[in-house]
Amino acid sequence: MPAIDLDRYFARIGYGGATEPTPHTLSQLHLAHAQHIPFENLDVLLGRGIRLDLDALFAKLVTAGRGGYCFEQNHLFAAVLEQLGFSVRRLAARVNWGTQRVLPRTHMLLRVTAGGRSWLADVGFGGMGPLLPLAFEPDTPQTQYSWQYRLTEQGGLWRLQTRTDAWTGLYEFTLHEQAPADYEMANYYVSTHPDSRFVRGLVAHRLAPERRLILIGNALTEDTGRTSSTRELTDEELTRLLVEVFALPPADVDAVVRRFPGGAPA
Repeated sequence: MPAIDLDRYFARIGYGGATEPTPHTLSQLHLAHAQHIPFENLDVLLGRGIRLDLDALFAKLVTAGRGGYCFEQNHLFAAVLEQLGFSVRRLAARVNWGTQRVLPRTHMLLRVTAGGRSWLADVGFGGMGPLLPLAFEPDTPQTQYSWQYRLTEQGGLWRLQTRTDAWTGLYEFTLHEQAPADYEMANYYVSTHPDSRFVRGLVAHRLAPERRLILIGNALTEDTGRTSSTRELTDEELTRLLVEVFALPPADVDAVVRRFPGGAPA
């Protein structure tokens, strides 16, 4: 695996803290990455394909200042953590959030060891995903700013849940380590299959401790953990949001809005 230019990665996520492989470092890196690199699918909509080799991921998410989805974000984050001396296991999950269907395992997440404990790290779920790592402590609510999470486990099947009016599933997974080929196949499905939400329309999320901006098509939801509101954007508002708030390249944004007017809601 090629070495990552950590100084450039740290500059991209606005990080200037410790680099020792401790729970504190893991937590601060996780938060910085989640805040500065948005979740988005512009390349899927523009037919460019999604590459998962580390050089391509660094060029896109760091050098070009772009965002990406779970395979891109968590592959890059895992490589950074390993270069810093963390032990990382790459896992796969079935998404439960927003669906009643049984979906294939198309979400990537990480199990990281630090301070003699195991942590769930996931900078690539977007939307209602965690801002900070979660301790593998079953049935223990864990508060992150205005949001609550918990992990449950039964017969080796783990579930990540968030609390809205009640505990609601985000995804479920086992601790079986995934091979690169597993992700290549899942990535191909997610980025090309006509039933994939990432193929059907625009998806972009930007997370911060005070609020989450969740864009699906032209519907923008602002969630503070205490209040949530949704409104539809015009193409002009959509373009301005993606460029000025999500910090995505104007040429790419313009190309997507022209090809998918109104965001082509997924």
